[in-house]
Amino acid sequence: MMRQMDRDTQIVHAGFRKRTEPGPFLGGPQFSSTYTSPGEPADNELTYGRFHNPTWTAWEEALRILEGGEAVTFASGMAAVDAVFGTVLRPGDAVVLAADCYYTIRRMAAAWLEPIGVQVRLVPTRGNAQEAALDGAKLVWVETPTNPQLDVCDVAAIVKAARTRGVLVAVDNTTATPYLQQPLELGADFVIASDAKAITGHSDLILGHVATRDAEKINALRTWRTQHGAIPGPMEVWLAHRSLPTLPVRLGRQCDSAMRLAEALAKRSDVAAVHYPGLPSHPGHDVARRQMRAFGTIVSFDLGTRPRAETFLKSLSIVREATSFGGVHSMAERRARWAGDAISDGFIRFSVGCEATADIVDDVTQALDRAR
Repeated sequence: MMRQMDRDTQIVHAGFRKRTEPGPFLGGPQFSSTYTSPGEPADNELTYGRFHNPTWTAWEEALRILEGGEAVTFASGMAAVDAVFGTVLRPGDAVVLAADCYYTIRRMAAAWLEPIGVQVRLVPTRGNAQEAALDGAKLVWVETPTNPQLDVCDVAAIVKAARTRGVLVAVDNTTATPYLQQPLELGADFVIASDAKAITGHSDLILGHVATRDAEKINALRTWRTQHGAIPGPMEVWLAHRSLPTLPVRLGRQCDSAMRLAEALAKRSDVAAVHYPGLPSHPGHDVARRQMRAFGTIVSFDLGTRPRAETFLKSLSIVREATSFGGVHSMAERRARWAGDAISDGFIRFSVGCEATADIVDDVTQALDRAR
């Protein structure tokens, strides 16, 4: 009897044509707003480009294999976030939101949810503080590890606490990706991700998705996408799918390098703090080790002051100063330049790329030496 196929192999082939089907391994993007559809609309598989596209279908099949649940693709990560809030929350409901989740989500909650009568409860991620705020809530929104401070919460424990109170659980899995962490397996109702990050890994597209195991929720999300027009372009979806087979290789190298970088930074007396769940000193290390396959591609660290951080960034030779994370090119930024997070002016978010590990560590080391 053959053993079960390794997940890495499944990802390489996810959503591609079967080996017995003729034609290209992955068909090209289909550009069409209108399809020939005689008679009743229900008798036609394809009718109009805002409703469906075969390029989306193949990508969503790949996401199903990744997530372990049905997926809906959206034009951006924030469009995916908006779809979950929009299909779940109504005036008078309460949402428990991580106070250190992605800043744009917090801004959207304050600007759009609160004015329509949704109560927003902000609580920290660390220590599973969400559990104390669940009573009477409709939805709890967690992000683990958080961006940019990389705090960790126990998804399974939050799910258990939420179930006893009838609260739905949504997990922003952007930082971890479904390769490293599978919230649906841990009991979450929704998993959300910005696919502009590590899942596609080439810093060349904007995309997002939501996955769930509930058929009614999937139908509601697809209806939301159609009626709100939050549809992705076929070229972006095709690029995402084309990039997916290298995910195991990319993340394997990036996570190994991130661990090495974090260890090197932790040994330096001129670095005030290092945030990486893979370090035993990280307060969420045991939880991360239990619910993650590896510890991710981001290492954050504190240089204390803005001048030191800016000198460090200017002294890098191969690492690009840029926002976002998860790409094959290493990137770093002084995160406080965007505001919104409780971090120092010298806080650096470092996205580890696919360059040779020694080159990444050497570049960071020489830049830190110059920033002393």
